[in-house]
Amino acid sequence: MKLPRSYYADQDVLFLAQDLLGKILFTEINGNITAGIIVETEAYFGVQDKASHAYGGRRTDRTETLYSHGGVSYVYLCYGIHHLFNVVTSVKDKPHAVLIRAVEPLIGKETMELRRSMPASRAAISSGPGSAAKALGIDRNFNKKDLTGNEIWIEDHGIRYDPDEIIAGPRIGVAYAQEDALLPWRFFVKGNKYVSKPNKA
Repeated sequence: MKLPRSYYADQDVLFLAQDLLGKILFTEINGNITAGIIVETEAYFGVQDKASHAYGGRRTDRTETLYSHGGVSYVYLCYGIHHLFNVVTSVKDKPHAVLIRAVEPLIGKETMELRRSMPASRAAISSGPGSAAKALGIDRNFNKKDLTGNEIWIEDHGIRYDPDEIIAGPRIGVAYAQEDALLPWRFFVKGNKYVSKPNKA
């Protein structure tokens, strides 16, 4: 059920960003397992994508993780507050990534509720990338983790969505990316309450 390393090596990041919808993201921290169904993602297309941290071949201590072979985590701090979790995809030196923007709580809801100080029935618990990461206990310690390991991983439980159930639209918060900000590379499950706003096409 755990996705193998070969899954992440797919060089079509737009395909993976959609295929990851319905997959289950797990973390295990001090024996506590939490998991959520991935319901919203964004694709980042490496060196040619003005919204990507690797745009133009930028390589820094922070972005070096993006240049790994697919199947590792890339976690960074946004606005000095929110940790954002990305799945590194493609092959070594092709820095593609998928940002996990929202999950639907599935396992360990009580733990998520403690982390977020709210009931799991509230969409805000894991809606938006910062909230999703916090609900799952993901912080900078999860950067560059093997996604086939036992700390953070993704499983396939056979949840599938028809094409008309997946909505594509522009990514959020990337106005600096000029024309690339308009690309329809954000994907989410139609009608799922845990999807961040705007949650309509």
